[in-house]
This record gives sequence, C-alpha cells and structure tokens, in this order.
Amino acid sequence: MKNILLAVLLASSCSLLHAAEKPSFLHRVIAGEQRSSEHKHRDFYRHPQQTLEFFDVKDNMTVVEIWPGEGWYTEILAPYLKEHGKLYTAHFSSESDQAYHKKNLADFVKKLSGQSKYYGKVELTVLQPPDFLQIAPEGSADRVLTFRNVHNWLKNDQAATVFNAMFKALKPGGILGIVEHRNSVLKPQDIHAASGYVSEDYVIALARNAGFEFLEKSEINANSKDTKDYPEGVWALPPALKLNDKNRKQYEAIGESDRMTIKFIKPQ
Repeated sequence: MKNILLAVLLASSCSLLHAAEKPSFLHRVIAGEQRSSEHKHRDFYRHPQQTLEFFDVKDNMTVVEIWPGEGWYTEILAPYLKEHGKLYTAHFSSESDQAYHKKNLADFVKKLSGQSKYYGKVELTVLQPPDFLQIAPEGSADRVLTFRNVHNWLKNDQAATVFNAMFKALKPGGILGIVEHRNSVLKPQDIHAASGYVSEDYVIALARNAGFEFLEKSEINANSKDTKDYPEGVWALPPALKLNDKNRKQYEAIGESDRMTIKFIKPQ
C-alpha cells in the first residue's frame, strides 16, 4: 500500500513539474517564427514578456497599440490576441504631410498584408493630432499600450491631446501602459523633450491631467549604464547609433536607453 501511495505521489509531482516547465502562450509567441532574429536580439533590453505581464495583458483582451512604428511589439501582440482578443494599431495618417510618416505607415501596412497568418485580424486606426484621434471605439479597450512615444508628442505639443484620446478609448478599469526613455531626476524637464528623455513625474502628471490614476511602476526596462548626456540625446544609443562610428563601442556597451515602465488606470 505504501509503495502504491508513493508511486501516486511521485506521478503527481512529476505532472506538476512538467506543467510548471511548460512555456506560456505568451512565451511561445515571443519565441515564434514571425519575429526576426534582429528583433529577438533586442529582447535583452526590451523584456517583452515581463513588460506585457506587468501591464497584465491577456490573450482575450481588446488592446490598442499606439504608434507601432515598424511593428516590433505588433509581432507579439497580433498573434497573441488573434484568436480570442482584438488588436487595434493606431498609426500615422496616410494624409500626413511628413515623408517619414507616410513611409513608416506604408512599410507597416505592407508588413500586415504580407503575413495574414499573423496579422490578418489587426485593425489599423489613425492617431495624427489634431485631426485624427479615433484610435478605437470609445470605451472599448482593456489596455492601451505605448512604447517610447511620449517624447514625440511633447516635441509637437500633442501630449495632452493624445493622453485624452487614450483615456477616451479605454473602458472604465482599463489600463494604460507606458514605456519611455527616462530622464534624470537631477535634470529639469525640457517641455519639448529634445533629448528624447522624459521624467517619470512629467509622464505621471500628463496621465493624471487626462483623468488617469497612477497604479504602479517597474524597473523591468531600467539601464543604469545610461548617463543621458549624449550630444545626440537618446539617439546616440542603440538601435539608432546616430553618431555612426564615433564612440560606437562606448554606446554599444551602454546598450539601449534607461526606460520607465508605468501603468495607470481609468477610474471606474
């Protein structure tokens, strides 16, 4: 009888161990073939699994990704949400008068249409202040996520407008997740963020002014090597490496920028 009981206990323990070792769906998506090796290489600095878990993103949610750029996070969010959730990607307007906006949007659309297996259910919306702000149906989103964009809105005096649009898109109880290049607490905040760095207090104030409540911040994407005092601002660092070969090894050794990771909630 003791031998039978021992065998049952061992079998149960092994089952639990195997269950614990099984990669999560999010982990499998992050490791998926739809992501380039170049993008996967940057996981070391961007920590996509830890970041999305911190923002409590589930595969059955409605999520808005703000200004997705070339789609670094879209490569993860789209297949993750495809079966049970919904992804809106709020990109530039095709009517923008800026060549960069038009090219970036065209490249993104080509990416989506070229791999319908992963991106066929993504809904492309427009965020181009002041005219295009309908990033998702009002009150429809469980999560609104933005990665390294706040400095761009400050540069163009659009921050308040964008934060209001994100607030409007979220459901009551929905979460806004922000990752942004973090300014030194010892430096005053340039209201146009010319260096690309923004202070945590400034981001928190922008969110609160739009009606959000601060929830929590994380050091997931921190980088203590980042001194934040470069001639070309944050763009001296990888991946931009704007100074080309000048001090390249120094900037590569620092790595990508020190980043805040903060979440806010739309009150019930």
